Amino acid sequence: MNRVKETLRGLVQPVLAILIGLLAGAVAILVVGGNVLDTYAEMWKGAFGNFYFFTNTLARSTPIILAGLGVALAFRAGFFNMGAEGQMILGGLSAALTALYLPGPGWFVCIAAIVAGILAGGIWSVFAGWLDARFGMNLLITTLLLNYIAIYFGGYMVSYPFKDRTGSAAMAQTPMIDQAVWLPKLFQGMGLHAGFIIAIVAAILIYWFTHKTVTGYEIRMLGSNPSFATYGGVRRIRMMMLSMVISGGLAGLAGAGEVLGTQYRFLDGSLSSASYAWSGIMATLLARSHPLGTAVAAILLAALQTGAMGMERNTDVPLEVGSVIQAVLTLFVSAQIGYSFLKRRKEKKSNAATV
Repeated sequence: MNRVKETLRGLVQPVLAILIGLLAGAVAILVVGGNVLDTYAEMWKGAFGNFYFFTNTLARSTPIILAGLGVALAFRAGFFNMGAEGQMILGGLSAALTALYLPGPGWFVCIAAIVAGILAGGIWSVFAGWLDARFGMNLLITTLLLNYIAIYFGGYMVSYPFKDRTGSAAMAQTPMIDQAVWLPKLFQGMGLHAGFIIAIVAAILIYWFTHKTVTGYEIRMLGSNPSFATYGGVRRIRMMMLSMVISGGLAGLAGAGEVLGTQYRFLDGSLSSASYAWSGIMATLLARSHPLGTAVAAILLAALQTGAMGMERNTDVPLEVGSVIQAVLTLFVSAQIGYSFLKRRKEKKSNAATV
């Protein structure tokens, strides 16, 4: 029963948060002199108006789902992995270089490139975990700072040693990947590729792992009650390393999927400017780190982003209204986290007083 309630909460909460954000967006639309119903109708059309827009929304949600799942697993274990952006970049770069320089048939190189992306993201993430275990460096700070190293390293690699010399000299990017290595499209002429199927399967597997396995139970226990978990024999460092390597691997997979399924090369700044990682973190927080809820929240956030583009094209309402809605979502999440923290602190005080 508790598991059913948790699942329902994880699925309903993102929808509730989006509705609150839309109410705030309606106020912003009225302020700029727009019609709320017409504006939101255009936003809906931009996200789900026809099959083409619908598949575009799902394609945009793919890296958000994968990055969000990685963050959700780390959060479940009680570790704040804020380095999904850097892990995505190194995953995408590794996938691109593997796809370009590894010989073999297309299907084999595609799989090897995906594996390379997963390994790169996982190693970069577990490096932050090692810094915590070895030197006691705060995981939140190290993962944030490692993002910048990954961003500038990726930029350097495609600006100098692996730069495409055949195209525009102004573009820092790798050469185009051979079409035989691309992730297959799910529908002819559409942007949605097989990475979306991988993301949905990953969400189901992460849910199964965290709720149906002993290791998953230990991860959840460590995140919810560290003292009890340690008393029960759960080894913190082992769980941290495991959760961080899976978390980073999923973010690396997100970067590899974008390179192999959408961009077909690694382009400097493309993964960071799209804010896939930060949208994934937002989806995780909205769903309270529930894997299936994270996938739902990621699709809703992607719809908000693609819908805002359609809204700007067909109305006089600026694109920034979408940013207003996302800002309200951030406030919603912050208020929720603050309330949970204060509630937990109050319970600890009451328990101490009782003793």
